[in-house]
Amino acid sequence: MSYVTDYPAAAPEIAAAHFLQRLCLETDCDDVHSAIKDEDMDFVLLHVVGSPEAFARRHIPGALHLRHREMSAERMAQWPADTLFVVYCAGPHCNGADRAALKLSRLGRPVKIMIGGITGWADEGFSFA
Repeated sequence: MSYVTDYPAAAPEIAAAHFLQRLCLETDCDDVHSAIKDEDMDFVLLHVVGSPEAFARRHIPGALHLRHREMSAERMAQWPADTLFVVYCAGPHCNGADRAALKLSRLGRPVKIMIGGITGWADEGFSFA
């Protein structure tokens, strides 16, 4: 028996619920890139870490710079309440997107994390603004 099978796979209905939940909370670089390329951005893309200078040097096209620590009910009021926010940070080694997603969800805002962040975007070979 391998480490893979030490624990049995979940029943299909449990696996389906788990993966649906993940997809409700996350998106990936390719899906965001496709939405940008197809001009079908039905979300607001937020770069949630770093200085304004770092953002100016390199960010995902179409993203706005709003650090997680600057998010507040007053600041987010510029968007309709049902606006979906997609947040990203530096990458898997950074928890800025998690912090932003937590803050936005506590403010009652729909949010997804773009897994991979800047590192994932670069790994995919996508261009930066």
